[in-house]
Amino acid sequence: MKLYIVGAGPGDPELLTVKGLKLLQEADAIFYTDSLVNEALLHYAKPEADVFHTAGMYLEQIVHLMVERVKSGQKVVRLHTGDPSIYGATLEQIALLKKEQIDVEIVPGVSSVFAAAAAAEVELTVPDLTQTVILTRAEGRTPVPEKEKLEELAKHDCTLALFLSATLTKKVTKALIEAGWSEDTPVVVVYKATWPDQKVVRSTVRTLNEDMRANGIRKHALILAGRALDPAIAERSYRSKLYDKTFTHGYRQGEK
Repeated sequence: MKLYIVGAGPGDPELLTVKGLKLLQEADAIFYTDSLVNEALLHYAKPEADVFHTAGMYLEQIVHLMVERVKSGQKVVRLHTGDPSIYGATLEQIALLKKEQIDVEIVPGVSSVFAAAAAAEVELTVPDLTQTVILTRAEGRTPVPEKEKLEELAKHDCTLALFLSATLTKKVTKALIEAGWSEDTPVVVVYKATWPDQKVVRSTVRTLNEDMRANGIRKHALILAGRALDPAIAERSYRSKLYDKTFTHGYRQGEK
């Protein structure tokens, strides 16, 4: 007995993986978070498949229904937004499924962090500038561990990708400034990355809250922050060693 947890990607139905598409087409029952996952993905489902909208359901309800379907011999797909491994609430579902002796196979999806970077046309890691990306969120109703407070993580001065933080921009600005960031540090907000109404807002640490309010963005947004997001970065001399003609590696002898 097995249940499939499939990453639906950030929104664009064409960003579903080939494996995810195949499972969706074969599924007898599909459980999806209708508040986040693009309904257009259901067009791939076979007509007789049962579809469960889970946005208004609580954990035990969802798992109970999934268990019933799996145990009745059906192929069941749990469709999650983005990639299931990041803020996907999958661990708690898997724990309950394991108690019912149901195996789980996870199919990764395109995370909104990478969709946002693509929409903004940025590289999150830039040679000689930053080689690290931290995926996190600002502290809201759900606390974060003390060592993972945003002001502590920001001290690394690398690229930050903030999930679930669109309503906490004042806290974000305060934390970044407390960490020593310049108020002029670039910030890019991507609202509903890859959806038809996608919006890219270029901002700074200082103007983040004001720009978010001016654009009416209070949910479904990914916030990227750091020096790698500077729109003028491509004009500067940050270059990788990989394509440097003087750099030798296993596939090429560098010029002297």
